[in-house]
Amino acid sequence: MTTELGLPALRGGPTRDPARPDDPRLVDTFGRVATDLRISLTDRCNLRCTYCMPAEGLDWMPRDEQLTDDELIRLIGLAVSELGIEELRFTGGEPMLRKGLEKVLGASAAMTPRPDISLTTNGIGLARRAEALAAAGVNRLNVSLDTLRQDRFETITRRDRLSDVLDGLAAARDAGLAPVKINSVLLRGVNDDEAADLLAFAVENGYQQRFIEQMPLDAQHGWARTEMITAGEILDRLGERFTLTPDSEARGGAPAERWLVDGGPAVVGVIASVTRPFCGACDRTRLTADGQVRSCLFANTETDLRAMLRGGVSDREIADVWRDAMWAKLAGHGINDPSFLQPDRPMSAIGG
Repeated sequence: MTTELGLPALRGGPTRDPARPDDPRLVDTFGRVATDLRISLTDRCNLRCTYCMPAEGLDWMPRDEQLTDDELIRLIGLAVSELGIEELRFTGGEPMLRKGLEKVLGASAAMTPRPDISLTTNGIGLARRAEALAAAGVNRLNVSLDTLRQDRFETITRRDRLSDVLDGLAAARDAGLAPVKINSVLLRGVNDDEAADLLAFAVENGYQQRFIEQMPLDAQHGWARTEMITAGEILDRLGERFTLTPDSEARGGAPAERWLVDGGPAVVGVIASVTRPFCGACDRTRLTADGQVRSCLFANTETDLRAMLRGGVSDREIADVWRDAMWAKLAGHGINDPSFLQPDRPMSAIGG
């Protein structure tokens, strides 16, 4: 389906609003400006975390539906040079499963102005690739790790790979990908007694710990608010072993609230998307592996840039459609509204 201009119609997305100001950046009607682009490189993953996908995995996106390396680089270049994007975060699925990863990273690092580049990974294979990632232009890493116990790791991820993740963390630190951050989700009755242990491990090894409230983004749509470990509970458990004081550094659009651990310099962050939403300061725009722009992690609409790329549309027109998509961004994700609907895409297909 196409519009009268021959441009691909939006997949439930916005149309041109004449009220949008003549601003080249990704602005919205609430005064926010998106400067952080989250890029999903693939929906594939080599773990099967219980809170993300079923044991048998998912039906992966066909390869021909994914953006090619050149298409991806074109869109990233457009975002950096024309739309004011300053930070790139590459995610998945598991981004290290993307063939051509270093090519995309290297091309991104060579752009002007040079964006800040980070990558979120589950750490499988990181030990042998950390130096190559640093050489390709990655500035810093987030590594998912929900437990320090081998039996629990296997229960949560359905894979016996804890040692690989721990080795990957050390390799990333040694390669200078600082700060190396650990992302942890606490699950009630599974690993929720490990909050302090995870923070102690991070402090002792020079990592930065982040705890993330479990969000309604699982493929099974089985999320239940009553099972979620809240930010308040996390802080209470950390407070049993550590003295936490609010970090005076300005948070800006960062998703994590930060606290100094025992006076610093170590810090711990909590991303409380559900109980302490930070939508009012959100500075993110998202690009899926198949070329769809999403204005919010929980959006139920997408804007198709892949069809525009493959239809021969100019960079100027693509940029304007991207601006329209972000101009229509809602005030917040609405998780706490009774009318909230979980997105059809799971986290593995959206990107963190």
